[in-house]
Amino acid sequence: MRAARDFVGRISRDGRLNNVTRLSAELYGSLALTGRGHATDRAVLLGLMGEAPEKIDPNKIESLVSEVRSSGFLSLLHRQRIKFEEDRDLVFRTTETLPGHSNAMRFTAFDDSGAVVDTQIYFSVGGGFISREGEDSAGAQSKSAVPYPFSSGDDLLRIGEETGMPIWEIALKNEKAWRTEPEIREALSRIHATMEDCIDRGLRTKGILPGGLKVRRRAPRLFQKLSAKPSIDPLAPMDWVNAFAMAVNEENAAGGRVVTAPTNGAAGIIPAVARYYLRFIPRASAEGVFRYLLTAGAIGILYKENASISGAEVGCQGEVGVACSMAAGGLVAALDGTNAQVEYAAEIGMEHNLGMTCDPIGGLVQIPCIERNAMGSVKAINAARMALSETGEHKVSLDQVIETMYRTGQDMQSRYKETSLGGLALNIIEC
Repeated sequence: MRAARDFVGRISRDGRLNNVTRLSAELYGSLALTGRGHATDRAVLLGLMGEAPEKIDPNKIESLVSEVRSSGFLSLLHRQRIKFEEDRDLVFRTTETLPGHSNAMRFTAFDDSGAVVDTQIYFSVGGGFISREGEDSAGAQSKSAVPYPFSSGDDLLRIGEETGMPIWEIALKNEKAWRTEPEIREALSRIHATMEDCIDRGLRTKGILPGGLKVRRRAPRLFQKLSAKPSIDPLAPMDWVNAFAMAVNEENAAGGRVVTAPTNGAAGIIPAVARYYLRFIPRASAEGVFRYLLTAGAIGILYKENASISGAEVGCQGEVGVACSMAAGGLVAALDGTNAQVEYAAEIGMEHNLGMTCDPIGGLVQIPCIERNAMGSVKAINAARMALSETGEHKVSLDQVIETMYRTGQDMQSRYKETSLGGLALNIIEC
């Protein structure tokens, strides 16, 4: 959606939008192989219309897409109406890849003579980030602008030792290079509120998920069961965590609004662990959630810079594994653990997700993705508890496990990296 919007936005800013009478979008690699199951086709249409993922009303998506498909016309930025034949103009090139990244797309705009008005290749590099061919990720900001630049877990530990600051405060000081602390707090509060709303919608919305697998939403039923009466089972909080995580990813599978943290396929873990903290930790506070999100974000940066958060590039270890690592370290920070314990929890969170494949059945973010978020959330909580029971000393560092994850992803066969050509996607009959 962001790439499509960026492309037509650039043409509009150059004053050439009125010249466009036809536009084509070509999807390559993993975007093509799992695009329909991931609703990439719908996202492209919405982006061409000028819609943004954080602003669009989810209740209007179906009507906007249906109008294009029934009429055969599309309004670029809701202004320039062009004929759009989806079979011709939105092409899934399932046997081709483009150099640069396995999630690639090419947009080309034509005038009424058939001449090219503009063309651009984009890469979807994970976490909602896009990059144009030959450029860095859109929105990337210079490390030189921040007071405490870091590129590794060791850097974070060293800075913390030198300054006496916890990791969350290092992240906060760096964020303040671009915005004020009140702005940061407001933005993180809005992100957390979106996560909370997503959990609540998922817990209350019943039905069958779209896509043809006929997967029933399970979070509402589990929520009703848990709400019916208090349980004496000491592991009941984990049942709640399962419900929270599945609620988010059932919303994701249905096309609802989720927070990309670090990806949509792994969007349930950080919200579920945050809700666990607020509900089951007696001394929980909004300030603890603030520390949690800042710390999780700092850990996520390490994976994005030194490895990958794209299932199409490194498998699900780069999605659920990274989310588990982020949530584990963030929970330790919320519970006032030391920097060494934060680093240890993040390391545990990834170490026990190494090698996880991305093999969604039918290209849909449903099986095994929904349950996988529940499992990742429970792992994150356990990783935090293990780290908090130790001093932080351990044999494998976070930096070492990040490097191992990336090398494992490079060695992984492409059929296990969000292509739906191997694993469960190949061995389970779609019915």
